[in-house]
Amino acid sequence: MKIFLDTADINEIKDGLSMGLIDGVTTNPTLISRIKGKDFRTVVKEILDTIDGPVSIEAIADDYEGMVKQGRKISELGENAVVKIPVTTEGLKAIRTLSREKIKVNCTLVFNPIQALFAAKAGAFFVSPFVGRLDDISEDGMFLVEEIKSIFDNYSISTQILVASVRNPMHIVRAALIGADAITVPYNVLLKLPSHPKTNEGLRKFADDWKKVSPDGSFPL
Repeated sequence: MKIFLDTADINEIKDGLSMGLIDGVTTNPTLISRIKGKDFRTVVKEILDTIDGPVSIEAIADDYEGMVKQGRKISELGENAVVKIPVTTEGLKAIRTLSREKIKVNCTLVFNPIQALFAAKAGAFFVSPFVGRLDDISEDGMFLVEEIKSIFDNYSISTQILVASVRNPMHIVRAALIGADAITVPYNVLLKLPSHPKTNEGLRKFADDWKKVSPDGSFPL
């Protein structure tokens, strides 16, 4: 399963890359608005130039013509640019047009399996079910991922499932068990992934015992 970082902060991206964990990046207007002192184009170009994997960048228009126009401009920013288009009737038209032009589209804001199926039929490269936002209203976001996975497997649909709106490490575990193609995580969640209380406990025990071997704490090799 690919792991994408859901951010527009270049320092977070570089840190994720240094751990060997990050395969791509997803952004949105909210994330980009938090970057001060840089315009939109500067922010996304820096990201595209920093990572080789796909970088999802959102079109903000809500009509077919606007989404297609913005999608084409986004695709010109780099070969790894992916256009984020919402699953609406206008969005489906834009996905169809852009995908026929060999422009990769990430269909965003998916909240039911029909939306995912229709986006795939329109030619989306990714579909992004927003699991955390469903959990927020007492639905099971990961069950949606299971439904989409079953439908795509039934018909050998090649569109990739990119799990989004991740809130905690268990979302990542369940996505991997289901067989999602990718998951996008906030930086703060990424930092939690390698951690476990028993690991920290073991490290403290080893450090205490090492003092018996080397009272000054040096490593005598």
